Amino acid sequence: MVKITETILRDAHQSLIATRMRTEDMIGALEHLDAVGYHSLEVWGGATFDSCLRFLNEDPWERLRTIRKHVKKTKLQMLLRGQNLVGYRHYADDVVERFVSLAAQNGIDIFRIFDALNDMRNVEKAIKEVKKAGKHVQGCISYTLSPVHTEEKFIQFAIELKNAGCDSIAIKDMAGLMDPAGATSLVSGLKKQVGLPVQVHTHCTSGLAMLTYFAAAQAGADVMDCALSPFSWGTSQPPTESMVFALKGTEWDTGIDTDKLSPVTAHFKAVREKYSALINPISERLDVDVLTYQIPGGMLSNLVSQLEKQKKLDKYDEVLKELPLCRKELGYPPLVTPTSQIVGTQAVMNVIAGERYKMIPKETKELVRGMYGRTPAPISDEIRKKIIGDEPVITGRPADTIEPELASVEKQYASIIKKPEDVISLALYGEVAAKFLRGETTAEPIPSKTTPAASSAPATTQAAAPVANAAAKGSWDVTVNGKQFRVDVVPAGSGPVSVSNQGSQVTPAASAPTGTGKPLPSPLQGTIFKLIKKPGDTVKVGETILILEAMKMENEISSPFDGVIEAILVKEGQAVEADTHLAIII
Repeated sequence: MVKITETILRDAHQSLIATRMRTEDMIGALEHLDAVGYHSLEVWGGATFDSCLRFLNEDPWERLRTIRKHVKKTKLQMLLRGQNLVGYRHYADDVVERFVSLAAQNGIDIFRIFDALNDMRNVEKAIKEVKKAGKHVQGCISYTLSPVHTEEKFIQFAIELKNAGCDSIAIKDMAGLMDPAGATSLVSGLKKQVGLPVQVHTHCTSGLAMLTYFAAAQAGADVMDCALSPFSWGTSQPPTESMVFALKGTEWDTGIDTDKLSPVTAHFKAVREKYSALINPISERLDVDVLTYQIPGGMLSNLVSQLEKQKKLDKYDEVLKELPLCRKELGYPPLVTPTSQIVGTQAVMNVIAGERYKMIPKETKELVRGMYGRTPAPISDEIRKKIIGDEPVITGRPADTIEPELASVEKQYASIIKKPEDVISLALYGEVAAKFLRGETTAEPIPSKTTPAASSAPATTQAAAPVANAAAKGSWDVTVNGKQFRVDVVPAGSGPVSVSNQGSQVTPAASAPTGTGKPLPSPLQGTIFKLIKKPGDTVKVGETILILEAMKMENEISSPFDGVIEAILVKEGQAVEADTHLAIII
């Protein structure tokens, strides 16, 4: 018998619609899902935490509690990024301890724990805490193909996971690279040499997934990850219904009654229709080139989304060619969060900037410094020097370099903390979580099929109102790149135009002072994360003026020449478009 973990509440919509499914669209199906007889429901972790806070105006903890309220029989499962938890960097041990404890209390039964680099030092703390909470620990192999990854190394890592206390092993094939022969060999090797239950996770991106699952079942796999058909295929998992029918009557029969799947399939057909405008054809289609560039399902849909936001989707093919080169130079990390985000974003920036490593996010620097752990292959001295200069590289357990964090978070945000879970949200996501907890976040609108396609030209943030009389006053609704704005129009010379769009990431550009300085344009669309310099400060070429959060990475925006800051035109938390003037330097 082979059991099935259903991913429609987490990885399926992460892979196809960039994790935008709202809790309200899950509730009506939960009790039906509970009745199917799944091994587990994957409902949390991955990018769901980030997406809830950043885009959906939802509390991810409340989502988990809601699901637990309706799902009483089936185990709930989450994806935990080891010391990264559900964020994009390593967190201190006290954050890991509290996160695991609260996740267990709020309803998680199975913790699938992985590290992007398969570095045991990055998962041992999380494993220990899940065992302490009395929950099931699933140790995870981040599966990839490269000159330095071998089956022997994967099996050795699984043995280390077992020795650390893991109850089962998952093969996490996030890019859909594993073929039937590879599945047969690795699954049988794990069953023979490790002796724990084996679960297989893959994506349909390359077209191999269903063949790979059948081979894995024959080799002794115990559980497979599938997604109900409305959110399957493409960069998602194989369809649950198809796998149930395919294995029915064989020795690997799932035991699932197909009649019980019908109501949930019908429910999610309607949900898919609601979000259909978010599904990019690139994410839906099979693409055998993934065997070359190795982009995971969730990363691919997010990469498309990022390029669209930067108005650079025309650079998609260039980015795909740049990715393998970046990955090689950065030590062949498996492409799974957070390293997929780091390598992918670096590739995007190399292409957008027109010069390789001209823009280097903080996270790329930390990967090279060793803050994420040991890369599978050494990073060359040439690349290391280009990225971090002569800075030292960490050789020990990365988390040992991080001081406890919770006390400072509790002090900094005391006024908005209402429950223990809020502290963890703030520790993981800082101002993103703070804006949500202050009630300053609004859910982004769900685009409709009739929404006008975005122009390929850069967005203008001071829209011209369609008025015949230049001296006319009033408020006008205008559409800019498919987004609706309310514009207050005033006579020329009487002040700046006010542009409002609740929940939009577009903001009006600040007016530049009338001096002799040169403007510093934003290289990317993003949000001002932190201002480093102020007006009057002297700056040297290459010195950081501010930090721009773009594509979930922190990017240092530096001075192009020696000078003095005449003006800072933005504020922290402000969203800006590419080419928006950020500062004036003289």
